Amino acid sequence: MTQDGIENVVLVHGAFADGSGWRGVYDNLTNRGYKVTIVQNPLTSFDDDVAATNRVLDKLDGPAILVGHSWGGTVISEAGSHKNVAGLVYVAALIPDTGETSGQQYEGFAATPDFVINIGDDGFGVLDQEKFKVGFAADASDADAEFLRDSQVPVNMSVFGVAVTRAAWHDKPSWAVIATEDKAFDQAMLQHMAQRSGAKITTTPGSHAVYLTQAGVVSDVIDDAAESALSVEG
Repeated sequence: MTQDGIENVVLVHGAFADGSGWRGVYDNLTNRGYKVTIVQNPLTSFDDDVAATNRVLDKLDGPAILVGHSWGGTVISEAGSHKNVAGLVYVAALIPDTGETSGQQYEGFAATPDFVINIGDDGFGVLDQEKFKVGFAADASDADAEFLRDSQVPVNMSVFGVAVTRAAWHDKPSWAVIATEDKAFDQAMLQHMAQRSGAKITTTPGSHAVYLTQAGVVSDVIDDAAESALSVEG
């Protein structure tokens, strides 16, 4: 826990997942003295996910570091304007600007053929069973990858077409973790988003599931954010 008063960390998962993948980060940070809360996004709409995050933030006593993985990066870009948020950490995450949708982030960057989304007639998508490990969690154990695959939460694909109303990284200091073997996003896209936001970037070997497979690295970045967020201008 930091000396400057930030003891709260809020973790926001992405699409096709739930909060259980944060367990390693949760254990690491709680052992350091942080109070960690994990948001369970319903993935039913952009507004629903932002509301779920705000409900957690509303209950906090004091400032927090808000952390988002993948789609969770879009969620924290919107919810990060909450008064209790002192800093933002983007983990293999989308980082849209004000007025931009998540889908627009992909424009002009290379395709990711190993990250295959199957969309049902109801408009909800899940990652392809056969491609899941190579696309999402190539550096995870077979057992962990199978658990992630079989516990997928379908996402309403319409969320990727909703624009952020005010990107919180304009006002809050930001950090970003980029995994060098991320198959969900083009590396150039990840670097572009992080650099544009002014984030302090940490690059590490890892898959898109870096939040699980490199929990120590991710925890160190969150700790750095908590140590310095109140003294850094966004």
